[in-house]
Amino acid sequence: MKRNLYFLFVCLCLTTLANLKAQEKSKKTSLKDALEGFTFRSIGPAFMSGRIADIAIDSSNENTWYVAAGSGGLWKTSNAGTTWTALTDNESFYSTGCVTIDPLNSQKIWLGTGENVGGRHVGIGHGIFVSNDGGASWLNSGLKESEHISKIIVHPSDPDTLWVAVQGPLWSAGGERGLYKTKDGGKTWTNTLSINQWTGVTDLVIDPNNPDVLYAASWQRHRNVAAYMGGGPGSSLYKTTDGGENWFEIDSGLPESKMGKIGLAISPMQPNVLYAAVELELRKGAVYKSSDSGGSWTKMSDTVSGGTGPHYYQELIASPHQFDKIFLMNVRALVSEDGGKTFFTMNEKNKHSDNHALVFKASDPNYLLFGCDGGLYESFDNTKNWRFVNNLPLTQFYKLAVDDATPFYNIYGGTQDNNTQGGPSRTLKSNGISNSDWYVLLGGDGHQPATEPGNPNIVYAQWQQGNLYRVDKTTGEAVYIKPQNRLGEAYERYNWDAPILVSQHDPKRLYFGTQRVWRSENRGDSWSPISSDLSKNEERFSLPIMGKQQSFNNAWDVDAMSTYNTITSLAESKQNEEVLYAGTDDGVFQYTKDGGKSWTRRTVDELPGVPASAFINDIKADLFQEEVAYMALDNHKFGDYSPYLYKTTNGGAKWKSITNGLPGNTLIWRLVQDHINPNLLFLATEYGVYVSLNQGDKWHKFSRGLPTISVRDMAIQKRENDLVLATFGRSFYILDDYSALRAISEESLEKEGILFQPRTALQYEPLIGGTSSQGASFFTSKNPEYGALFRFYIKDAYTSSKEKRLKREGLIKDGNIPFPGWAALDNEMLDPTNEAVVVIRNSEGQIVDQLTQPLQKGLSNINWDLKQAFTTTVDANSRRQKIQAWRFNVKSGTYNAQLFKRIQGQLIQLSAPVFFDVKRIRTNVLTNPLASQTEAYTQKLLSLSKALSMAEHAFEKASNKLDKFEKSLRFVTQNQQLMTEEVFELKNEMHSLRLKLGGSMAKAEVGEKEQLSIGYRLYFAATGLSGNSYGPTKLHMESFDMAQKMFEDLKPKLDSFSNVKIPELAQKLEANGAPTVLD
Repeated sequence: MKRNLYFLFVCLCLTTLANLKAQEKSKKTSLKDALEGFTFRSIGPAFMSGRIADIAIDSSNENTWYVAAGSGGLWKTSNAGTTWTALTDNESFYSTGCVTIDPLNSQKIWLGTGENVGGRHVGIGHGIFVSNDGGASWLNSGLKESEHISKIIVHPSDPDTLWVAVQGPLWSAGGERGLYKTKDGGKTWTNTLSINQWTGVTDLVIDPNNPDVLYAASWQRHRNVAAYMGGGPGSSLYKTTDGGENWFEIDSGLPESKMGKIGLAISPMQPNVLYAAVELELRKGAVYKSSDSGGSWTKMSDTVSGGTGPHYYQELIASPHQFDKIFLMNVRALVSEDGGKTFFTMNEKNKHSDNHALVFKASDPNYLLFGCDGGLYESFDNTKNWRFVNNLPLTQFYKLAVDDATPFYNIYGGTQDNNTQGGPSRTLKSNGISNSDWYVLLGGDGHQPATEPGNPNIVYAQWQQGNLYRVDKTTGEAVYIKPQNRLGEAYERYNWDAPILVSQHDPKRLYFGTQRVWRSENRGDSWSPISSDLSKNEERFSLPIMGKQQSFNNAWDVDAMSTYNTITSLAESKQNEEVLYAGTDDGVFQYTKDGGKSWTRRTVDELPGVPASAFINDIKADLFQEEVAYMALDNHKFGDYSPYLYKTTNGGAKWKSITNGLPGNTLIWRLVQDHINPNLLFLATEYGVYVSLNQGDKWHKFSRGLPTISVRDMAIQKRENDLVLATFGRSFYILDDYSALRAISEESLEKEGILFQPRTALQYEPLIGGTSSQGASFFTSKNPEYGALFRFYIKDAYTSSKEKRLKREGLIKDGNIPFPGWAALDNEMLDPTNEAVVVIRNSEGQIVDQLTQPLQKGLSNINWDLKQAFTTTVDANSRRQKIQAWRFNVKSGTYNAQLFKRIQGQLIQLSAPVFFDVKRIRTNVLTNPLASQTEAYTQKLLSLSKALSMAEHAFEKASNKLDKFEKSLRFVTQNQQLMTEEVFELKNEMHSLRLKLGGSMAKAEVGEKEQLSIGYRLYFAATGLSGNSYGPTKLHMESFDMAQKMFEDLKPKLDSFSNVKIPELAQKLEANGAPTVLD
């Protein structure tokens, strides 16, 4: 007995456990379904585009281009840039370095990920990818630890043989680096040129006459947070004569000092001629030429790429149309027409600088296509003039800020080499946001901007290394307000992206970070330091790089990067203005609880699991609790891509990791907290957005609508409840009104349905934006859909009889599938459409509209256009799927909405009413003196419309009968003459009535004008209620009166024709042998 009871107890426990697991799984599925209902909206801009790493033109169709963006994925055009398709939005990477088209199969595309520059902002790749269908789909083909791939060459006659120049990791040693070769189409790879742990291959060219001869340039380089070294003994030139199986150095005549990045080119006309642009120590360099296939080199000039530094350029391209003409990529491209002896600066008027890629067309010697930091530029006249390809939204934004302008807020973003840009979150235009809506707020590399709450005319913007300005938008004037050290103080160190913070307690108060924290009480007119040096204050040149301390006489380059030991993040408590936090680039964070009088110093290695080298990307003080704060750290500049995210609940004394749900290799850039729900947090990461509903205890991917992209910053526009993203390579994105997230939890999703609180709906008449004839290349991004956005959640959708049957049949793998029977199949066809229904009522409780869409599980969205539907008549014989109705604007005021579901003919309530406001945001300068008559006028208009429609419908039915009467005369057996006369007498009357209703068909056939019809006068009268808020004028009312008078005169004749004469004639015809004509 005891044994049986024990057995039953165990079974009960197991059953309960299984049920609990099933419920838990169901909750997680419901939450995932709900989060998938939110979609981000791309808003551009594309007016300055972004960095291009490589370009390939299809030689079989020169209108087809593939463009690899440094941090925006691969793009394709089939019409020379008129329109574009993003090819890699759903892949694991966003950074691309090189693209190659198989010379024997233009549908086969090879893509190397991870761009080949040494910049501080570079993104990594995840290997080499191949597409066999012109970029529509992709397969990873290995080299996953390469991080940066420089060049891909496909054998000209053997598509299974490829050579890949792999530069390898920038931030660390090792990985996959060298020259890789495959003989089996990428299934396996062999490194045939491995040099050392810091050296990879940066460039590769092939002899066009002998595919066994290739030349490679190796590059030794390393970057970390503190410094960059762009050269070493591993940098050199190599050659193979056996198809890459073996390589030998070809350095005769090259400098003996340590070399850096080398750009390599081969003459397409005389392949024994090679060119090399060589970086040397301390940003110097030279151009060399070989006329004996690399046997020896001759220095031609001391030319080297400058600007950001040789590491950022140095690509060398030989013209296929003119011997000895070479182009050296540079901040401004350099051109030599004598093999490198002399160079001139290429004309770049009306073109962006910082060049990286150049391709030619074989068919046109005057054509050049350049890729630079500002996107793509074409020249059709050999560089005399340039056409900008202005429809690629590839801008790399570091940071952003939003203001509180009305009716629509603005977004400001600091960019990589494309200024600080500003533009609207939406526009009044029907076609959305165009490039002309955006503008440059401040020049240079843009970095963190800031706005003043309550005053959208004040914006703070800066260019690299703390060059801070205050911009007054009313005049466009910018005042330089960069804090500076006093006499006798150490020089001020500014991060490349220096932090600025506007106080939550006083909008005139600013905080700014150097190695110290600065405070201004007057919008930057004056500054005072409120801390000493909060960093480690090290000498960067004494720190190890490439694994050890290095001689000063080396390929150092710290020009285009931050000074080291600087503050990178600042935070102020909303609960206590005396509480501040500061984080640095060298692993220190400090906090003060007395407004800066004293600071508590901590190092990041005191946090559990954090390396001492971690860079503090973001610190946020909790908006609701003084003792709570969050910190996002980043160690990727030491080759560590792990997520580091921490939370303190005791004012910074102790921190715990909150990365549950975040995948490995996910850098964290920014955290923001909802201003209403303290548990709602958002994360900007290297690969999209994550959300937490429980203050960081668990994170969920939240990136629907986003491509795979690095999200570097985010901000909440509090009035609109919008989440705004700054991406590093795909411009801006907005999640419109995320407020429903505040009410979402695993528990709340157990309800059958939820209608979430909508925000205030803004009512206006959308303006005509542009024209319909601006060409397919005209770039626009979408506004949010006009009207009121309703988000609702349905726990379970109804499963139809057919869906149930198909599910049962799907479970049968190998057996017979039984025939369901005709009755069952007929019943399946009778299943009604199941719908979600949102009923909208005005403040008086009257229904003004009902919105429907197919019922589906999860979170859905539906939009109301802020109009009331007025129906008059419905034609039962119409084939239209939707019932036509007049739709006129509702009045401003308070409305409510309620959620129902219609299942199997039953309307089931799912929510209580939620209330929201409709707000008119634009007022006419003129006041309509007849405005008080609008409501009565509307009813009169609807009444006449209904009466006219009914009369016309009856007339058409009668006319159709009359046509049948004519055809049935052949069956009349008596009084044939009389019946024929009566039929044609009515036909004449019908024609006369039709002329009065709709006008002359003969005139219409040739476009001749005539008197206005009843229908047109009624239509004109109705325009007073549509497309404007002014309302009907005296002119509209006069048109209505004329329509009514015309109808009153015509209606008796229509009634007589339709309701008396046609029925009487039908009886006579039947009495004389004609068939009965049915309606």
